[in-house]
Amino acid sequence: MSVPSSLHELAAAHGVATWYLGGDRERVDVDPDVVVRVLSELGVDASSAAAVEDALERVRTDRESRTLPPTVVVREGERHALGVDAVVELEDGGTLEVDGTLPDDLPLGYHRLRAGDETAHLLVVPGRMPEVPLTWGWMLQLYSMHSRESWGMGDFADLAAFARRAASEQGAGVLLVNPVQAVAPAHPVERSPYSPASRRFANPLYLRVTETAAYAAADASTRQQVLALAPDAEPELIDYDAVWDAKLEALERLWRFAERVEPDESLRDFATYCVLAEELGADWHGWPEELRDPTGEAVAAERESRSDRVAFHVWLQHECRAQLDRARAEAHDAGMSVGLVHDLPVGVSPAGADTWAQPRLFAQDVRVGCPPDAFNELGQDWGLPPWRPDRLAETGYAPFREVVRSVLRHGDGIRVDHVAGMWRLWWIPAGEPPLRGTYVHYDSDAMLGVLMLEATRAGAVVVGEDLGTVEDVVTETMQERGILSSAVLWFERDWEADGQPHRRPADWKAETMASITTHDLPTAPGWLEAEHVRLRASLDLLDGSAAEAYAGAAADKEALLELVRAEGLDEDDLVLALHTLIARAASRLVLSAPADAVGEMRQPNLPGTVDEYPNWRVPLKVSLEEFFDDPRVDALTAPLREARPLRR
Repeated sequence: MSVPSSLHELAAAHGVATWYLGGDRERVDVDPDVVVRVLSELGVDASSAAAVEDALERVRTDRESRTLPPTVVVREGERHALGVDAVVELEDGGTLEVDGTLPDDLPLGYHRLRAGDETAHLLVVPGRMPEVPLTWGWMLQLYSMHSRESWGMGDFADLAAFARRAASEQGAGVLLVNPVQAVAPAHPVERSPYSPASRRFANPLYLRVTETAAYAAADASTRQQVLALAPDAEPELIDYDAVWDAKLEALERLWRFAERVEPDESLRDFATYCVLAEELGADWHGWPEELRDPTGEAVAAERESRSDRVAFHVWLQHECRAQLDRARAEAHDAGMSVGLVHDLPVGVSPAGADTWAQPRLFAQDVRVGCPPDAFNELGQDWGLPPWRPDRLAETGYAPFREVVRSVLRHGDGIRVDHVAGMWRLWWIPAGEPPLRGTYVHYDSDAMLGVLMLEATRAGAVVVGEDLGTVEDVVTETMQERGILSSAVLWFERDWEADGQPHRRPADWKAETMASITTHDLPTAPGWLEAEHVRLRASLDLLDGSAAEAYAGAAADKEALLELVRAEGLDEDDLVLALHTLIARAASRLVLSAPADAVGEMRQPNLPGTVDEYPNWRVPLKVSLEEFFDDPRVDALTAPLREARPLRR
């Protein structure tokens, strides 16, 4: 059923798609009911023909009454026609009168525009990011990289040690780490790093208790009590609940030795959420109604009565920042040419701190996902509430600025998961399957501009994850703006040619970050042995028969072997051959995974599963100390070191 013309016009005015191109490049019309429900989440009533006409009239009136849009984005060095005389209020406090056109010498920054009674946000952003140094490094699932000193999982001190040793002993210039954003301090502890309670704060689960300032200040008796709480250092599977319980009790024992920290408003609200979540559960939708409003009197009263516990959670964030800063410093001191790159998830948990503290920013009754394609015939629901694009524009994209700034506070780069979401996101109304959704468009110039401005100020590199089915404009714009896209060996094939052969690494795009695999795909050893097929067959997750899946895996392996032979590499050690292949890539950054280097068959995450597979719970089968002493690791990274020597 196609969308009526008036509803189509209204939807277009609010960036809501009424049709899209499917994975087969064929037009797919969106159900009008879906369009109506999505518009409702943007505060637009389209429930009847009369309501649509009223809403359209408001759109026309708003266009006629406003001279300036809520946010104006200008690239550095470019003139921009406003069509009206205005005053620019610069970020540094200065002012500038303009006669209808913004000059090409405005400084980078977040400014304000004033035209008569109207005001708007003015973002002057970089046109292009600087060239990224040519280097290699690791993509680390931090929770999996335990050491002799860590408690049941990898921690921030392990991150520091890994960065130092990777640079000083192996010549690595970059270290990409999984998201380390905050989760709710309640059972069950969230396992997925891609569903945080907040993207603005860090996860205390990664704290090294014995490297806090409070531990250093504690008496001998307290230290002994703390050390006695340490869980098994090398579990079969990571038990997040047990690790958190042990660390929480240890940190509570150390709290009396800690210095109090004065929080800003955002951190105060986050700490308040943590206190309430400990008592009432992680999902604030189930709290008493008066506690669902972070600005209400009831919350203020709770904050006052529980001020010591609020201060405790503020202190945990202070310690997270200190340990993350230490990890970054270790990377720099050891000579990494790029340093630590942190991962930014596409969204947050609907039950978490950000949706509680900033409810106006989110469309609360829809979830982000993706439509059906060749890999997921029913589409995907990621369970994440999206930001409202209209509210972002009203604020000059301040919420996104805060998120990016918080990630780059402790990093030298940022990897944006599902970077295509800066152009559009697939919104799925509550209660609907993923296929009954539609795209909602965002101002990509503004989103990219904020990302690039914050990265420029931090001296950081920017990487976008653009794997799978994305619009051409996404990758093309990233290439134009100096943002690295993603290249994965498994997918670097000529999909239009007969047999879909692999492309030679020397022919890959230079503005990329390349790897053999990712956290959502089989490890290199697992892929070569078709472990992913065996696993999916055992869990009844195959679309067709096991025989068909094994045949497909064999064909994929043979296609890769053809590339190995064409490059003159030894087939007897295919994992080494794969590392040699990516060492030859034209890509600016090339990453290996510790799991590949130690022969791990289990992949970190199996998409489409929850309890069927231990997602995000698989530890490496060696400790951090054993990893750096392993001659196999040294042999596999030799081609990378030789092709990309670290220039300190």
